[in-house]
Amino acid sequence: MANKRVCVVVLGDFGRSPRMQYHSLSFAREGYDVDIVGYGGSQPIKELSKHPKVKIRNMVPCPDFQKYCPRLLGYILKVIWQSISLFLALLLKRRSHHVIVQNPPAVPALAICWLYSVLVFANYVIDWHNYGHTILALTLGQNHKLVTVSVWFERFFGRRATANLCVTKAMKEDLEKKWGILSVTLYDRPPEVFHPISVLESHQLFSSLANQFPLFGTNDSSVSTILTELLPGGEAAWRKDRPGLIVSSTSWTEDEDFSLLLSALQDYEEARDEGCELPALICVITGKGPLKERYCHLIKKKTWKHIQVITPWLEPEDYPRLLASANLGICLHTSSSGLDLPMKVVDMFGCGLPVCAYNFSCLNELVNHNINGWKFDDATELSDQLQTWFRGFPHSRAQQERDARFRKELESFQKLRWHENWTFNALPLFALH
Repeated sequence: MANKRVCVVVLGDFGRSPRMQYHSLSFAREGYDVDIVGYGGSQPIKELSKHPKVKIRNMVPCPDFQKYCPRLLGYILKVIWQSISLFLALLLKRRSHHVIVQNPPAVPALAICWLYSVLVFANYVIDWHNYGHTILALTLGQNHKLVTVSVWFERFFGRRATANLCVTKAMKEDLEKKWGILSVTLYDRPPEVFHPISVLESHQLFSSLANQFPLFGTNDSSVSTILTELLPGGEAAWRKDRPGLIVSSTSWTEDEDFSLLLSALQDYEEARDEGCELPALICVITGKGPLKERYCHLIKKKTWKHIQVITPWLEPEDYPRLLASANLGICLHTSSSGLDLPMKVVDMFGCGLPVCAYNFSCLNELVNHNINGWKFDDATELSDQLQTWFRGFPHSRAQQERDARFRKELESFQKLRWHENWTFNALPLFALH
C-alpha cells in the first residue's frame, strides 16, 4: 500500500509511553504497517503486541556510563551510544514513509530521526509532549551549559520537521512564538479501555489484587473484599463499612512532589485521630521511575493507623479497572515547562473518576475547578480537599451528591475518545504526504 509504512520512535521504555502506543494502534487501525523503535521494559498494551500490522523492535539498552565516568563524559558516551543504536535500528528495518518521534527525550532522537527521514525521503513528524531542556533544567539548573545546548538542539531540529503535533494550545502558541514552529494540538483522550465499570467488575479486581496485596482481602475472601461483597443472588455491592480508595499514577520524577500527598495524608490521619468523621483510606500509587525507592522509604517510616499505602506496578488491563473502582484520583504533575497536561488525569476522566490535581498554568485546558475536579496549590489545600471529599463517606448525602455531580460532568468528556480525535487532528498530517 503506497505511503503506508510508519515508524514510531520513543527513546525510552515504550511500554511506559501510552500516547505513542495509542498513535501506533491508530495507525494500524487505519491500515498502516507500523514499526515501533524504542527500549523494552514495561509490557505494551496487548492489542498492540498482538496486532498483525505492528512490529516492535527493541533497541539494546544503554549502559550506565555515569557509574564509571564523570557526569559530563558519561552523558556524552550515552548520546553516542544512543545515536548509533537508534540509527542502526532505523536503517535495518523496512523503509518507512513516515517517522513520528516523541519529544522529550530530544537528544539525540530528533537529530537521528531527521537524518533518517532525509536519507529515505520520509515525512518527519515530532510529537511534542514537553520540552527536553526544561526537564534537564530540573536537575542541572537553568543556566547549565548542557541545558543551553539542549535548547539550541530542540529549536534547530524542531524547525526541520515536516509537521508537528503537541499536547496543549498553550504549547502550540509557545512553539510558534518562541521558535516559529507551527503545530497541531492533539489533546490526549482516553481510549475505549478507560471506562466506568460495574461493582461486580470492581469486586473481581479486588479479589484478584488480594492475592498479591492482602489489604484488599477479608477473612471470607470467597464472598467479600475490604471494599465489596457478593450478595446471595450473585450480584456485587459496595460494603457499607468500606474505606475510601484514592489512586495516583506517577513516573516518579522530579516534576511530581509526592511529599505534598504524604503531608496531606498525615493531616488526614491526625484529623481522624481527633474524631473527624472520616473513613480509613487505602492509597494506591502506581508506576515506575527513578525516585520511587526514595518515596517508598519515606512511606515505610510512617506509622499511620487509618491509612495504608501501596505502590504496585499494575498490568495494563488492571490499571483502568482500578481507576474506575476508586473514589478519588490524585495528580501531582507540575509540568517542567508549564505547557503539558497530565495524561493520568485523562485516563481518570475516561473512567469517570474525579480528581484533585496540582495547579499550574495550562491545567484549565483539562480540569475545571469544582466542575469536573478540584485544583490545589499546596499540601494544605490538598489536605482540605481530601477531608472535605471523604467527610461522612460512604453515608453522607452531601458527599454522594458531589461525587454524582462530578461524574455526571465527566460523561461529556468520555464521548470523544482517542481514535476519533486522532483521526480528525493527526491523520491528515500523514495522509497528505
